[in-house]
Amino acid sequence: MSADFAPQNDLERRLIAAQEGSIEPQDFIQTLLGSEVFMPIYEKHQIVGFQTEDRARPLKIQTDEGEVLVLFTSPDRSKEFVRDFPGYGGGLVTDFTWILENMGIGFVVALNPG
Repeated sequence: MSADFAPQNDLERRLIAAQEGSIEPQDFIQTLLGSEVFMPIYEKHQIVGFQTEDRARPLKIQTDEGEVLVLFTSPDRSKEFVRDFPGYGGGLVTDFTWILENMGIGFVVALNPG
């Protein structure tokens, strides 16, 4: 995290604590499992409330390690990152556990990339 990152919620405070080694990684994971996160979703038509597809297309990027699902601790944290991905201006705030239950397997999660 950059020095100017000011935590805005409990998940962000716990993320910083985990990175600093103030809490155990499993404590952070427990917090994440009980938290809501923001998942950028592709919006083909960019019209509020208008969706022609019945399946959401979350922002995923391909790396050398495989497919990475991009998530954020809040919608505000995503704004700068998604500028490089046209069509991903909106998204979904949901429980992290819902994402795990509905996304399947075979991907890595990036929380607040950039």
